[in-house]
Amino acid sequence: MIKTTILTQGNAKIVKGEELGYVTKGIHFAPANLSGNEVCQWRSKGCTASCLNTAGRGQMNSIQQSRIAKTKLFFDKQIEFLHKLSKEISNSIKTSTKKGMKSVFRLNLTSDIAWESVFFNEEQPQTIFDRFPSIQFYDYTKSFKRIAQYLGKHKEFPKNYHLTFSRSETNDKLAEMVLEMGGNVAVVFRNELPATWNGYEVVNGDENDLRFLDKQGVVVGLIEKGMAKKDLTGFVQEGSIA
Repeated sequence: MIKTTILTQGNAKIVKGEELGYVTKGIHFAPANLSGNEVCQWRSKGCTASCLNTAGRGQMNSIQQSRIAKTKLFFDKQIEFLHKLSKEISNSIKTSTKKGMKSVFRLNLTSDIAWESVFFNEEQPQTIFDRFPSIQFYDYTKSFKRIAQYLGKHKEFPKNYHLTFSRSETNDKLAEMVLEMGGNVAVVFRNELPATWNGYEVVNGDENDLRFLDKQGVVVGLIEKGMAKKDLTGFVQEGSIA
């Protein structure tokens, strides 16, 4: 039986969502291939170098070791992991409901796993979204295939799973395609947010982490943080692009 706690409260921006009545919990895996398992297969050089894995308490060695252990459990004991996750989600929902708040979940805080393809049972495929059909889940992703399925309302894509595409220094064309399709794209900017990016409205993504509340077809602007402040790859955008 897995005793490791899987869900965490997240970061300061996630806590801001509580002012709007939402309690977000998520999973901090060891990003990229730090655990020996790749959890960010669509990452770019800039994204990897700017990862928020070491932000805040993430600088602590004990936290890093915990994230590595959690990631290995996901790959080595996936069914057990999913059942433990399911139990923690249920408990979180009960606690939030008692407080008169809604529980929402972000399973990829420091990863980009296609959770819609992670099943409890191969014979009767069921995802975590199937287990909790009335609960809102959300994530960022750099996978164009995933975001296209989400925007195209693919019949097999979970209706309770919201995705925001993440722009990097290598996927500008894909980011513009997502915007043209009516999707949202997260873009990291230097120092301040512009009013527009490539002609699309920029909304402040740092006000809270509740991306499923964003209107469609906008750029979710984020100010660079942590290691991203040293970025020279183009991952961080230098101001407005009309």
